Amino acid sequence: MSASETIVLGGGCFWCTEAVYVKVRGITDVESGYSNGHTQRPSYEQVCTGTTGHNEVVKLSYDPQQISTRQILEIFFVVHDPTTLNRQGNDSGTQYRSGIYYTTPEQQQVAQDLIAEMARDNLLGKPIVTEVLPLANYSPAEEYHQDFFEKNPYQGYCVAVAAPKVAKFRKTFADLVKS
Repeated sequence: MSASETIVLGGGCFWCTEAVYVKVRGITDVESGYSNGHTQRPSYEQVCTGTTGHNEVVKLSYDPQQISTRQILEIFFVVHDPTTLNRQGNDSGTQYRSGIYYTTPEQQQVAQDLIAEMARDNLLGKPIVTEVLPLANYSPAEEYHQDFFEKNPYQGYCVAVAAPKVAKFRKTFADLVKS
């Protein structure tokens, strides 16, 4: 049995990002949270002010024998817009920035290499603004944020924003959908 790895991703609202990654084969746990800010254990309300420096993120535990860091990041770059600074769709503020927060030097290298390839090939037509930093000051989000899409599939935001991201993942990465 291989050891599990952890990587943390900020791709806009964590409800949307979590909704995608819970469906990914090889991902063993997904937790919504806050990271890379300066306030200790901030609340959702504090993070929403944009003054804590935190990003809304998902902490992913995964089995590298089933899914690679690169595959996780390829999904990440398809299901959010890494070219908009501090914004995803109608959500704006530093808490919605595009970020990859690594826990190993190998993850950092994979992220930097993939971004460099995408930039070199001009895949998105605009510069990628995703920050790649070591994971810092992570704390889990409040319980009501965990599994939000699964618990509230008909909530307006979930229908309008999260569901299309899940559908895009399923279509683009059919071979990585959990059975």
